[in-house]
Amino acid sequence: MSKIYKPKPTDSQISIHRMRDVDNAEALVPGMEAVFFAASSTQSFENDAARIAFRERWLGRFLHHDPQWVYVALKDVPSGPDQRPNVVGYLIGALDDPAEAQRFADLGYFQTFKAHTKDFPAQLHVNLAEDVRGQGQGSRLVAAFISDAKKHGIPGVHVVTGEGARNVGFYNRLGFKEMERADWNDHTIVFLGCRM
Repeated sequence: MSKIYKPKPTDSQISIHRMRDVDNAEALVPGMEAVFFAASSTQSFENDAARIAFRERWLGRFLHHDPQWVYVALKDVPSGPDQRPNVVGYLIGALDDPAEAQRFADLGYFQTFKAHTKDFPAQLHVNLAEDVRGQGQGSRLVAAFISDAKKHGIPGVHVVTGEGARNVGFYNRLGFKEMERADWNDHTIVFLGCRM
């Protein structure tokens, strides 16, 4: 298992890895799902099908189509084959322009933001377990993704989030700037872009 971020002593032995570099990477998925649902603003679903569709829309499609852009924050990395790593966060991303990629057609706001997605085609989503927020792990996940995206000549990265969401300040501190706002599903959303 290769690390792309070497933990500092204050990191409580949390390390950042590309998911594809972790032995038995599929064993990480339940931990990622737990972090995903705990961090989600949607906490109740009308039925199991709705919960599965929600997971697929915001997590699953990246795991299936873009596994090379999935990063995990692991605490206490196991030393034996029967031990499971403790997933405390993850980043999922994609490098292709989502306004042009068919797999994102269900997210109509990408057509609204099309003038920006060509300059900021890469997208990312970060989620952390509540007990590790504010410790720099999210920043390390974003830095790992941006570093790899730069190597592929990507000019910029973006996130789309809700107006006033707690993560807006986090992304602003990392250099993301608001490019545009739009109404979507009875909410105001913002497109935040960061040049590489």
